[in-house]
Amino acid sequence: MSGRLFKKVLKEQEQQQLQLQLSAAEPQSKLLNHDDDVVVVVVDSDSDSPDSAPPPPSRNPFQLLEDDQDDELDVVGDSSPPDVEDQKPSLVGTLPLSNRKSKKKKKKTKEDHNSTNKDKSQKSIDGFLESLAIDAKFSSHQPTTTKSKAKDPGVSKNLVKKHSPSILSVQPKFLRPENELRRIFGSDVVRSFENSNTSGSSRQVRGGRRGGHNPRKTFLVSPSDHWPRWDGSLSMELVETKDGQHFFKYVHTSSYSHTQRAFEAAKAINDLNGIASILVYQPYHIESLITIAEVLKFSGEHQAAADAISKCLFALECAWHPMFNPLQGDCQLKFNHETNRPLFSVLFTHMLNMDRRGCHRSALEVCKLLLSLDSDDPMGAMFCIDYFSLRAEEYSWLERFSEEYRSDNSLWLFPNFSYSLAIARLYLERDSCTESTSKKNEMAASSDLMKQALMLHPSVLKKLVEKAPLKDPAWTKILKHKFFGSAQTGGPSVEHLIDIYVERNYIIWRLPDLQVLLRDAAQLVIETLDHNGSDARDWACVRKEAFPSEKNEYSHLLVSDFSGSVPQMPPDDLRDLMVDPHMAHAMGNGGHEANPEAHARVPLEVMNRNPMIVFLESLLPWADYGGPLDDNHFDGHNRDED
Repeated sequence: MSGRLFKKVLKEQEQQQLQLQLSAAEPQSKLLNHDDDVVVVVVDSDSDSPDSAPPPPSRNPFQLLEDDQDDELDVVGDSSPPDVEDQKPSLVGTLPLSNRKSKKKKKKTKEDHNSTNKDKSQKSIDGFLESLAIDAKFSSHQPTTTKSKAKDPGVSKNLVKKHSPSILSVQPKFLRPENELRRIFGSDVVRSFENSNTSGSSRQVRGGRRGGHNPRKTFLVSPSDHWPRWDGSLSMELVETKDGQHFFKYVHTSSYSHTQRAFEAAKAINDLNGIASILVYQPYHIESLITIAEVLKFSGEHQAAADAISKCLFALECAWHPMFNPLQGDCQLKFNHETNRPLFSVLFTHMLNMDRRGCHRSALEVCKLLLSLDSDDPMGAMFCIDYFSLRAEEYSWLERFSEEYRSDNSLWLFPNFSYSLAIARLYLERDSCTESTSKKNEMAASSDLMKQALMLHPSVLKKLVEKAPLKDPAWTKILKHKFFGSAQTGGPSVEHLIDIYVERNYIIWRLPDLQVLLRDAAQLVIETLDHNGSDARDWACVRKEAFPSEKNEYSHLLVSDFSGSVPQMPPDDLRDLMVDPHMAHAMGNGGHEANPEAHARVPLEVMNRNPMIVFLESLLPWADYGGPLDDNHFDGHNRDED
């Protein structure tokens, strides 16, 4: 076929296609609208002329095809006129009044159409959720379902009671200490500090690839870019579901169990280098990271110790079960499972680290998480949650917690809550300008609550005056009273809890306002007892009934664990790990006095040695020649020589 004939055929095809498109587009090119006696000419939205529609031959036929696709109209083979609502036309050559009216009508019709579609979709989703019996709190249409069921007052009360959030539910936005530091110091200060730490940490990475992987996002900590990739050595399984609570436990893989045996072997011989080498091959071994963190803490490397604890939290959170959601307060990890115990100790240490950084709001959220994981409270989170709530200024939450939390005894009977609730009420009274007077009358005054706390636990006052210390001369006169001077704790359990409270909360009582509250309440107690001395016996009976045990039920909680200061010397088990095992063997069982007689003969060996060597050896920090020998020892030695 020649080129001229080919062009002729193409021209005929174009003309045929043009006729088809014009015949199909003719019903939609002009539309008469007789609303309000105004003639409206409607053309396609892609028209270029503002006054009238262009003549059909001057338009590109393929443009008509594109316009039809944009308007989603199937014009081929459709003899019925198109609907005005589905065209999305534009009004051309009309008066402004008619233009506004037509637009308003179109907007109304579109809004009605969208609202009907939304109602239908909500009804279908709600019906689907009801058929599956899914809890309403996981549905995105919870307000719609509650409104539809709120007609019956009994049903509405049950819904509110069932779906009310737990008092121990954790707010994820407050878990990160970085967010709280930004609120305190500003974003610029925190950003510069993070950049300095990032540059320092990147220099510490040796032989690692720069710009490696992106770490997983977690709730508890913010993983650093230089951390190793999560190896999946830990996992979690669902044990059972009982009374709406899901019970889980951690599971060790075979590689993690092998690493655990290597850690126990290195710990048995006090080999700190062996424990550090474990982290080279297993960077997320929890027990090794905890040991290294403790050693770094007592060495003064607090930031490095906090990073090791953060790695533990990152690994433990990466191993969570898909159903494990501890932020809602309905998931539990029992402490009696040995594999669950590292999480409790790591969370407790992380909470104390945030307290030292001044992030008390974040520490409160971690404390709530720690308390919700096991109702038995193995770490004693109950005895520091009041401190963090006061430091975070969550006074209303503390009162609500004391009322809603389920416990064997009323929480106000414990020493920490009896005093902390009085402090919370004091600050709530100052902010009670917007509250109703009826609510004020129902609430007890802070002075009355402090008076009850002093009557219930009078021995707290003397310890607070010594620990804080409180230097007002009035305290000398108050402590001379027989009720406070010779106050009895009431049992070993109460005495231990009082020691924990004083060690944890003594710094709060340095505020002048609280000292005034405590002093005035103590004077009221003295005046009351001078008029009626039987009140002291009544409160002693209450204390005896609340803590009837004759042995310390809280002996597993160490007072030093609740202290905000780091002790100068590490415990004995860590002291052995901080010494080289070869040096420990040369020192004789790591420096312990396992054989006192052999240790007592060391000064005798100095007499027959070179004085210069003994002098140089004495400069070593681990050199120990024992204490001074008494005369009886020399006399016995002389008698042996004779």
